[in-house]
Amino acid sequence: MKSTVHFGAGNIGRGFIGALFSKSGYDVTFVDIDDRIISSLNKERSYHVKLATEKQETTKVEHVSGLNNLTQENDVIAAIKEATFLTTAIGPNILPRIAPLIASGITERVLHTDEKLYIIACENQIGATDILKEHILENLEEDVKENIAGRIYFFNSAVDRIVPIQNQESLDVLVEPYYEWVVETKETIPFVKGMKIVDDLAPFIARKLFTVNTGHAVIAYLGYLEGMKTIDETLGNTRIAAQVKATLKETGAFLVKEYGFDQKEHLAYIDQNIERFKNRYLSDSVTRVARSPIRKLGPNDRLIRPLTEAHKKGLPYTNLAKAIAAALLFDYLEDEEALEIQGMIKEYGPVYVLKTISKLDEGSVIVNEIIRQYHMLNVTD
Repeated sequence: MKSTVHFGAGNIGRGFIGALFSKSGYDVTFVDIDDRIISSLNKERSYHVKLATEKQETTKVEHVSGLNNLTQENDVIAAIKEATFLTTAIGPNILPRIAPLIASGITERVLHTDEKLYIIACENQIGATDILKEHILENLEEDVKENIAGRIYFFNSAVDRIVPIQNQESLDVLVEPYYEWVVETKETIPFVKGMKIVDDLAPFIARKLFTVNTGHAVIAYLGYLEGMKTIDETLGNTRIAAQVKATLKETGAFLVKEYGFDQKEHLAYIDQNIERFKNRYLSDSVTRVARSPIRKLGPNDRLIRPLTEAHKKGLPYTNLAKAIAAALLFDYLEDEEALEIQGMIKEYGPVYVLKTISKLDEGSVIVNEIIRQYHMLNVTD
């Protein structure tokens, strides 16, 4: 049977990428540092993926196993040597840490086989596979680098599926019915059910990041300020729901102008995603979706990038500015990044955060608008 190695045995890995490979006839080896999950995978050799619907339709995922990349490095290398695909859903910040081990696996492959290996990082990060490739190449000897052409392929991708926090005692995963996995390549590659191949990934990544991820973040930050607990509860507030849609119309205007999307189709895509967020069977927490605000306020991420692009193109961005202001007010005590931002604001003010983290120019019309919205939202001012 064909095999694939997937780094990250969490809910996205098991409930999305790994499940699609299993359905496509692959043996799936999950690589992770969580001994409990690895042990359960090796004991059970299967788990169930449940759809977040009233009926909770269930699919059994089989032909799975697990390896711990900290204690079973040689076994991971051996698995990489035999695999057709290598994928990740581990978080963009972790990619540099797994690159040396992947490089060792590639080195072993180059010495013993001419079979092709397709590497795809399935992360919420533009160009994630390019980032992983760079770190892998840094860990390869020159003679190995010279021999990977035509044998090791790196494809960027865009992934989209909402998987809420759930019971960690079971391998079973609850996921939303909707999913999208788009991979950029002009190569003819082995079939994987649910994988969509495109020549140019940029429009798909931008559409997903600046609609799904932006929308999710806006709901979370506005909901947090209103004391809401879950995403679906937040969208039950008609005022917030209208604010979210207005914000996504701003990102949509930029996407339509930049990538040539059909305006009516994109508005339908916005509505479709808002309905996804309303799914009460997902019941995702506001604080989980809002977590890591430093990353989310980065210059190329879901809030700042569409605002700066809208400004460049002479498009409205007032609602995006309000969403960013709400992110600056996220002070959840159990989120380290939130506390770090609040410390910066307390010592230097919110403009400093926008200048340091978001790389915006102090005194610009963009920053002035965000600060105006910040003071309007901040009831303690």
